[in-house]
Amino acid sequence: MADVSGAKENVKRAFYVHSLNHPNYLEIIATRPEIRLDKLERNSPEALVSPTMAAAHAYQISSARDELPAQFHANKEMLARAPNLLIVSTGGAGYDTVNVKDCTDAGVLVVNQTGGNADAVAAHVLGMMLMLSKQVVQVNNALRKGTMKDRNLYMGNDINNKTIGIVGLGNVGRRLAKLCAIVFDMKVLAYDPYLDEKTIAERNATKVELDELMRRSDFVSINCPLDDTTRNMISTKQFSLMQKHAYFITAARGFITDERALEDALRNKQIAGAGLDVFSKEPPAMDHPLLQFDNVIASPHTAGVTKEARANMGKFAAEQLILTLDGKQPPRMVNPEVWPAYAKRFERAFGIRPQG
Repeated sequence: MADVSGAKENVKRAFYVHSLNHPNYLEIIATRPEIRLDKLERNSPEALVSPTMAAAHAYQISSARDELPAQFHANKEMLARAPNLLIVSTGGAGYDTVNVKDCTDAGVLVVNQTGGNADAVAAHVLGMMLMLSKQVVQVNNALRKGTMKDRNLYMGNDINNKTIGIVGLGNVGRRLAKLCAIVFDMKVLAYDPYLDEKTIAERNATKVELDELMRRSDFVSINCPLDDTTRNMISTKQFSLMQKHAYFITAARGFITDERALEDALRNKQIAGAGLDVFSKEPPAMDHPLLQFDNVIASPHTAGVTKEARANMGKFAAEQLILTLDGKQPPRMVNPEVWPAYAKRFERAFGIRPQG
């Protein structure tokens, strides 16, 4: 990627599109007058979009794949319009709106805000587990419709001493594991190819392969990122391994789960039900096949949407962007392998070599 000097006025340029996670982001960035933060709208005219992108050193990008227009996704086409861009910072833990390979090829560092909403997502998953096992939704619907004749028909199960299998034992997964192991005395299995047995044990879980996790678990929770290795990772084979009384829950990202395979598993009663916070298209249409099952609980990607989580995300993003623009190594790099190329570009732009 060619560099067109944007640092002659000693101004560090950043931009975002439409909205931010929390007002505290603006408050924190405002403490650094050398950082100019521009706002674009989803329908901003090209006369405004083009010069803003061309001058930018940093892009605070939304993680909401279906809310951000395609022209603002950080990919090869967008990067070609931003020759000075050094940093792409996602609004959340996910980076569906960022083509990490394209950024790496262009010498652009990608950072995310992983961990900022971990408590919120872990609590949401646990809530879904309790609602599914206690048949809360079915009882609520029957009571409101006046169709409940015998409460014993809605007898649920305790989750104490059951087994949960967690796919991805990062910030969310480890919090969920702790809650399940300590509060409910559950046995926790974990599939995470990036963590060794000792680390997983320290996070209250036992390391297993994916197939074993699917076979042994009473609850399966997906909490890993979406990338080329996890796309459609949970499909027909994996659902066929699950026990008929088991529940499937995902609060990670759409496309990790093969929705057609999940639909088949539910229709064929291969599993007892599902809790879904993410879909391939968000929000899903009202006639989405998975929303037609009484034993499916659904939410529109709101697991991490709490006041506290949004405040964390805003703070994390602003502080990390300032740290990075100051020439420091940020704590949440998605593509650390880009550092040598990124450091050279940073030095050309600002005259200092970033630490790291």
